[in-house]
Amino acid sequence: MIATVHPGKLNGAQVAPASKSSMQRACAAALLHVGETIISNPGHSNDDLAALDVIQKLGATITKQEDKIKVNSLGVKPVGPEMNCGESGLGIRMFTPIAALSSQSILINGKGSLVKRPMHFFDEIFPALGVKIESQNGFLPIQIQGPLKAPDTITVDGSLSSQFLTGLLMAYAASDAQGSVIKVLDLKSKPYIDLTLAVLNAFGWNVQHENYEQFEFLAHEPLKEVIEYTVEGDWSGAAFLLVAGAIAGPIKVKGLQMDSTQADKAVMQALQNANVSIALDADGIQIGSEDGAVLRAFEFDATDCPDLFPPLVALASVCMGVSEIKGVSRLAHKESDRGLTLQTEFAKLGIQIDLEGDIMKIHGGGEINSATVFSQHDHRIAMACGVAALKANGPVIITEAEAINKSYTDFFNHLVQLGAKCDIV
Repeated sequence: MIATVHPGKLNGAQVAPASKSSMQRACAAALLHVGETIISNPGHSNDDLAALDVIQKLGATITKQEDKIKVNSLGVKPVGPEMNCGESGLGIRMFTPIAALSSQSILINGKGSLVKRPMHFFDEIFPALGVKIESQNGFLPIQIQGPLKAPDTITVDGSLSSQFLTGLLMAYAASDAQGSVIKVLDLKSKPYIDLTLAVLNAFGWNVQHENYEQFEFLAHEPLKEVIEYTVEGDWSGAAFLLVAGAIAGPIKVKGLQMDSTQADKAVMQALQNANVSIALDADGIQIGSEDGAVLRAFEFDATDCPDLFPPLVALASVCMGVSEIKGVSRLAHKESDRGLTLQTEFAKLGIQIDLEGDIMKIHGGGEINSATVFSQHDHRIAMACGVAALKANGPVIITEAEAINKSYTDFFNHLVQLGAKCDIV
């Protein structure tokens, strides 16, 4: 798919997409819950669809309704020899420990960039949990056989990704590992663990932590036979709408929870740092102003929310001065090496990006050039270029733009609904 986004103004209101972080965790919890789960406001991105496929491969049955999904489960009981998580990094890291609850041998696989992303965490941890594992030197595919047995105490490295820990927390909770403790060293992306704990506790499990360094599984009441869970709006996808509104609005973004535990809610702080006009009311977030206040260069630490780099680069491109974003080291193992990808693709738009250790410096305030850019098969790069195009001196052509389907299938349609001109072929 080729998307051509023309420069222009936006106006109107748009509802944020469903959170794939919340949706995928809800799918996992629904599989682990012995009974019926009703998921409202389900997402339909590729990652969400992959999660639904995985829980069916692991034994759940699904009934789809208009705005709900009904999941019936007897726990983890694989119906075949393999599960495939598509291109979802969260999916592969979360569902692998969950699949290990079964005594059945199962092949864990993925596709696209996922086969190049490191999974050596499982090689290091699974033997201590009684799980047999064979990997390709720390990469997919992985052959595992449980059942996973939670020891009294285990220590894991949380520096690479919090997603591994999410999978362990889910698996431990479902195995009724009461009294067991997971100790974590150097945990990154703490807000994502907050989201995991919020989902677990919403379903009825009782998992507590001490300063994110120690997680304990406590006794809890029997889970309800029928559990209802509503997927919240996605701050990760909405960050692109909010930046689009900031540079080409005003617009209103609806459907986001201001008390959300999602890491990417921190985009609000970055927008404030950039002098963006923001107003909150019961109906949503009004962003951008008619008179177009001057946006200024900003500093922001994205170590715990690295998915904000792409939208914030688009924002920084129109801010006067040099913006600095910390946390570049978290970008190497995404759908692309996002630090280098952002530098490469935004250079085509005339935007200079310097990578200095863990700091990214974006030189903004100049002209954004009409150009052809490549998504690098990375959904967030495609969306970042689409947002920057709104302030370019001509149309921006984005090749392999179907990458957006991984997380925000309706992105270009939503821009059109807000008044943008986008040609899709």
